[in-house]
Amino acid sequence: MTNAPDTELALPPAQVEALLTLVSKGLRATQLYLPNNPVYQRAVDNVRVALRKIWETSDDLVFDVGETELRWEGNVVYANDQKNESIAWTLFKDGIRSLTLKRGVEETEIVRFLQVLHQARVLQAEAADDLLTLLWQEDFQAVAYTFRELAAENAVPIEREEDVPEVSPSDVRQAVQEEEPPPRPEGVVSIDDFDTTLYFLEDTEIRYLQNEVEREYAQDLRRNVLAMLFDLLELQTFSAVRTELISIVENFIPYLLGAGDFRSVAYILRETRVILERARELVPEHRAALEAVPARLSQPEALAQLLQSLDEAMVHPSEEELGELFAELRAEALGTLASWIGRLSNERVRELVLRSAEKLALANAAEVLQALASPDRATQLEMVRLAGRLKLPGAPDGMGPLLLAGDREVKLAVAEALIAIGTPSALRLLERAVEDAERDVRIAAVRFLGQRGHRGAFQRIEATVTGNKLRTLDLTEKMTLFEAYGTLAGPAGVPVLARMLGSKGLLRREDPETRACAAMALGRIKSADARAILERAAQDKDPLVRNAVSRALREGTP
Repeated sequence: MTNAPDTELALPPAQVEALLTLVSKGLRATQLYLPNNPVYQRAVDNVRVALRKIWETSDDLVFDVGETELRWEGNVVYANDQKNESIAWTLFKDGIRSLTLKRGVEETEIVRFLQVLHQARVLQAEAADDLLTLLWQEDFQAVAYTFRELAAENAVPIEREEDVPEVSPSDVRQAVQEEEPPPRPEGVVSIDDFDTTLYFLEDTEIRYLQNEVEREYAQDLRRNVLAMLFDLLELQTFSAVRTELISIVENFIPYLLGAGDFRSVAYILRETRVILERARELVPEHRAALEAVPARLSQPEALAQLLQSLDEAMVHPSEEELGELFAELRAEALGTLASWIGRLSNERVRELVLRSAEKLALANAAEVLQALASPDRATQLEMVRLAGRLKLPGAPDGMGPLLLAGDREVKLAVAEALIAIGTPSALRLLERAVEDAERDVRIAAVRFLGQRGHRGAFQRIEATVTGNKLRTLDLTEKMTLFEAYGTLAGPAGVPVLARMLGSKGLLRREDPETRACAAMALGRIKSADARAILERAAQDKDPLVRNAVSRALREGTP
């Protein structure tokens, strides 16, 4: 049945049909390739592009699920009679009767949805999980569905398809080898038609000429000039001569930076340190001028200009050249480097800047704290991430204010960094994050503290699990809280969880999600009492609770 001709649709059915064709290809790529494979990545990108085009005229797509077809607005937009390859049959056989894709599904959830469909296809017949359980575990926000629980006698058996004959690789290889090579086009020559030309020079003479040419081209003329300047600066003790030489070196640096010769700039900075140690009769004015040469490049204005030039350059220096230059930066450059990491578009420059910032952070704890206290948000964010990657033990001392007053992205980065660092001071801050205003921050803190078995957070977690605030939380946060509660409470938490799981009578019962989470928490408590309670609830009427109990019995308790 299709829509009447006068019915206006938000978009043509052919566009929805094309989308589902791409989804089918994406599912096939999920089955055959790893996520880093270009074929897989291209298939997923095609699905995302098609979804974004649909969201230009519609906010969601609602499909009616049949055995071998999907309908949208009464139109058949997908059909496949081969059940082992049909998306419709994969949904239908486990009771899914309608499927809704909402705006935003293309960001991350479409990949997870394809993985769930693939996982449901390969489940063994005796497996405890089914498609419904897999979808519930993912807690999709942009994928909705309705289902009908199937009675055992009404279940439709899955027919086994006959094996498709395949051609063996050896037969294909033999067929290729037996093919005649194409004839050579007229006018095309082959190297086999010519004899090797005899050299008129001896082999030793040829090698000598090659070595001399290579040596000549390998010379760095700028480096030779700079070496002569520094030799004169070290050996000449006349004040006027040294003043002139220092002026030449200072004026040489902007020229080298403009020419992109960063290796020579790094050479100047290294040789300047050598001159300060070895030069005789160096007057205070000359010493101060030489000490200011390396520090000048680490100043925020000069370094920011250098990084911007590198990022906008059409031809970039080698990693070795940039590495030598950044290795000469001083500690005060850390804040500037951190503020530019997120702005750089060139991957190679960003990687080198990141490495240089890591090196400075490891050697200068005071600069790390100063960068964390910077008024610039970009500097704070990158410094937090840097401290987390390097697991800097002193960094949590500067992260407390950010956890209280930062925005969502900064606070989430702080939580992730504290989890990576894992020191006692980091755990104390994570205890406060259990009650943070941001949902993702709370989830990250509770999950880590529960896995770590950190008892210091138990009172805050228990207050949330047993309080009125629990009803306002989504499924993901409830699951995280209950699993942490079960881990931290141990056998003492069995009575509380048993009441939540088995509440009956005229009084208001707990909602199915809370009861399912209580079952998962009981599975974390490895005791005979917890297992007995779960076994009594194994035949619960609610499918969500029943699946959670089954999983808890299978994975959690001994």
